[in-house]
Amino acid sequence: TPPSPRSPSNGSSRKLTVDEMYLSDTGGQYLDGTTDITRTVHWGVPTPLQKEAYTRVLMGNIDLSRLIFPPNTAGGTVESIARRPLWDVGLNYGHGTGHGIGNFLSVHEWPVGFQSNNVPLGAGMFTSIEPGYYRDGEFGIRIEDVALVVEAQTEEPFLTFEVVSLVPYDRNLIDLNLLSPEQIRYLNTYYETIRARVGPELQRQRLEDEYGWLQRNTEP
Repeated sequence: TPPSPRSPSNGSSRKLTVDEMYLSDTGGQYLDGTTDITRTVHWGVPTPLQKEAYTRVLMGNIDLSRLIFPPNTAGGTVESIARRPLWDVGLNYGHGTGHGIGNFLSVHEWPVGFQSNNVPLGAGMFTSIEPGYYRDGEFGIRIEDVALVVEAQTEEPFLTFEVVSLVPYDRNLIDLNLLSPEQIRYLNTYYETIRARVGPELQRQRLEDEYGWLQRNTEP
């Protein structure tokens, strides 16, 4: 029988080059939780379209992640927030914006998420936030984080998200001219959190190369 499309083989495998985008969808299941994180990188010189599309996907990820919303809001009501930066220039993606994630359970866990038939969002729920953009035969972009629904610091009891995935985004693909001051502040705060939580653990394990990489990729 032929190998499945997801399995590497001598017939279908090829070497990656620095002149293309690379999408890495990663995850693991641990005793204290389940991860599902996607990052897209480019090690060479991205095209203007690749850079703009990536930045707009990131903008949508940030806008939804920092959204403050009333209790009992359905995910489907707010998911277009993640699409708007793409919609502004006539782009879109053809998959869901996020799915519930189990605690040491399913990676895709019903009934939390951003589709029309998901339950309203409530404090304590974990969901992915994962806008993207794809050009058939050319490149694919997705930026996926795991977010916890938490109470917002507002006068009335509203909700927001706390992103618990602590992995830098690809600086090589970000067009800072497209980002708003609020989006840049959010990024800088996120990078400070990554440094504070991941940095000491890398040092504890004496992973000096990895610690240096982390510091470089979380510069303000």
